[in-house]
This record gives sequence, structure tokens and C-alpha cells, in this order.
Amino acid sequence: MELLVLCNALITRLLFVLHSLIGVWRVTEVKKEPKYWLLALLNLLLCLETGLTLKFKQGRGYKWFSPAIFLYLICTVPSLWLLEIHHGTQYCGNDPGAVQVNVSNQDFNQSRDSSHGSEGTDHHIIQTAKVFVNQLSTICETVWTLALHQTFLLLLVIGRWLLPIGVEITRDQLSQLLLMFVGTAADILEFASETLDIEDVRKNYALINAILAVWTWSMLQFPLDLAVQHIGCKPATTTRRIPSLLLCRYSAELWNIGVSLFIQDGPFFIVRSILMGHFRIFNQMLVFFTAKNILVVTLQLYRLAVITLDFRATLLQKSRKEVNCCPCEPYEACTHATASQDTEMKKCVAFSAKEESEAPSEDQ
Repeated sequence: MELLVLCNALITRLLFVLHSLIGVWRVTEVKKEPKYWLLALLNLLLCLETGLTLKFKQGRGYKWFSPAIFLYLICTVPSLWLLEIHHGTQYCGNDPGAVQVNVSNQDFNQSRDSSHGSEGTDHHIIQTAKVFVNQLSTICETVWTLALHQTFLLLLVIGRWLLPIGVEITRDQLSQLLLMFVGTAADILEFASETLDIEDVRKNYALINAILAVWTWSMLQFPLDLAVQHIGCKPATTTRRIPSLLLCRYSAELWNIGVSLFIQDGPFFIVRSILMGHFRIFNQMLVFFTAKNILVVTLQLYRLAVITLDFRATLLQKSRKEVNCCPCEPYEACTHATASQDTEMKKCVAFSAKEESEAPSEDQ
């Protein structure tokens, strides 16, 4: 096993565990109940996955699916649910925050001065750590929750980048996938922060659960790599049914369209439409992102229509002329093959006509 692969696999999963533990710690601080530390046991699944991956895959990834990313979602999403449902009552104004920070800095200076008279540096380190933790605890709860959301999405992208890739995915495909994840993460964060910050939404417990359910559903696209990997087209595919041929040729494109319609933009549009239509909640950003979802869904349907028409044209071209190409190949490829055959046929006819015209002159 390569040392770099081993380090990347272990460091990435360690970051996942640390971030998950921070989320659990915030839940215990907000709820004031130590029993919520039991959520940390979910990280045992990630530890088990690490051992199995190192043993059977030599630390490298799997095809089309990342178990580490999926288990990271399982470890972190419950904590974010509890924090959003609780949504504390702390006031996040400038003046109270400044008072809290000043008090914390004063405590920090006092602990530093008192540590000079101690016998060793261990006591100084412990006191500094306690003051630092207390200072973090004074940060407003809503700020903590938003920070956890942001770092969660950033770690999903960075972690997918650091995780060793398998033999089924190339570096070029990974770079495309990461760029797609960056845009996806921004849309998901905007959806969660923009809808849950509405005051009327916070008063409706069922609506909060519905928004968090859609948010969780949209996060399930991160463990999958289908957006950049095509299903191989074999010669035997020509004998299959039309849906199989369509999937063979446009597997990645169809997956991207499906994700947009059924996992991300489609559900986001439905939630925002319900907020405006049923609950009469309107603001500038809500209207803008609703229009953006409508535009994306329309463009994806247009893309699906283009793919269907192109595939239909390929099948018609195949039925009219016997071309030695697979229907799962692009239409341009089949057209080029047909044009090549026509050119060769014209050359043969011209050559035959030339020979026939020269034959009588030789006899004379």
C-alpha cells in the first residue's frame, strides 16, 4: 500500500470524525443533557469502514459510490437536525457579543498571569484550553449552527478531493465532479440558510421538519460518482431494448438531469412554491431563487428533449441504412460512418465506369 494513499485515507476520515464530534458537542451544550454524547457512537461505523477499506481496497475508493462520505453524512446530519430544531433563544447583537468577548479575554489574561507562578507548564496549558473552550461557548448558538453547516459542506468537497480514488475514475473525472459539488454545495447552503431564517418558518415545527427533510435528501448526491462516469457500451448492446441503449449512451447526462429534477432543484422549487403560495411568505431572495429553480428545471427538461430527439435520429438513421455502428454511439459518429461508406461507394462506381470506358479502346 502506498504511503500517500494511506495518509490521505486516514487524515480525511479523521477530519470527518473530528467535525462530527464538534457537532455532537454543540448538541450537548445546547440541550444541556449528556445523553446526546451517544450520537458520537455513530463514528464507530466510519472507523469500521476505514478498516475494511484498508484491508480489501488498500485504502482506495469504490466504483460509483463513496462509503466514507455516506457514513460522514450519517454521523453529522442528526446533530445538525437537533441544532436547527432547537434554534436557541440567544440574541446575536453586536453589544452583547462584544461584552462576551471582552469578558473571555479578561479571563484569558488572568489565567495566563496566574500560570506564571505555577511550577510547570502543564497547568498553564490546561488552564488555557479551558478558557479557550469557555470562550467558544460564548459564541451565539445560531452562529455555531451556520458555521457547522458551512464547514460540513466544505469538508464534503475537500474530503472527496483528498480521498484516494479507485481505478474506475480518472483525475479528469474527479476534477469535474469536484467542480459540480462546489456549485451544488452553494445551492444547498443557500436553500437551508435562506428558508430556515424566515421568522414565520421558525414558528411552524412541521415546516421546519419538511425543509430539513428536503435538505437531507439533497445531501445524498455527494456519495455518488455517477455524474461523471459513463456505462460502457458493448457490441451486444445493439440487441437490447431502447431504454438500455439510451442509458448506455447518455448515462452521465441522464443522471445529472435526474439529480436536478428529483433531488435538488425540483424539491427546492416545490418547497419555495409552498412557502409563497400556501403560507404567503414573500421576500426578494425567496422570489429570486424560486425563479432560478424554475429556469434550471426548464433547461433540464429542454436538455432531456434534445437527448431524446438525438437518440431517435440515431435509431432512424440505423433503420434506413445498415451502418456498422452501435446505436449508443453519438448521432454524428453514425452520420460520419454513413458518409464514409457513400464516398467509398462513389469511388468504386467511378472506377468501374473508367475501366468500362477504357476497355473498347484497348480492343481497337
